[in-house]
Amino acid sequence: MDTESHADADGVEAVPDVFLQQGAAGEETSVQQFEIEPGATVPEHSHPHEQAGYVAEGELTFLVDGKEIVVGPGDSYVLPGGEPHAAENRGEERVVGVDVFTPPRTDPDWAE
Repeated sequence: MDTESHADADGVEAVPDVFLQQGAAGEETSVQQFEIEPGATVPEHSHPHEQAGYVAEGELTFLVDGKEIVVGPGDSYVLPGGEPHAAENRGEERVVGVDVFTPPRTDPDWAE
């Protein structure tokens, strides 16, 4: 069994006020924690990985295929691989959550 401590991993400010931190990765999946400050936007992007996530704190608005989808504490979601998407924190509190990627996303653009 492999483990990754949140305290030991390096976080990256991928875009202004959007902080991402790689977690454990196996042969089939990888885990990433995110923290998105109020007013911050994750620009539209896509990747071949299926992305399943869980929001623990705050409220996040996804922009997918011309639709706005709001997820909040306790909500989970799945984005198919290759689907363009963006996200915005329109609230007044930080959004904190976890994403799981299949296949593993161990070399994202933001990690460079």
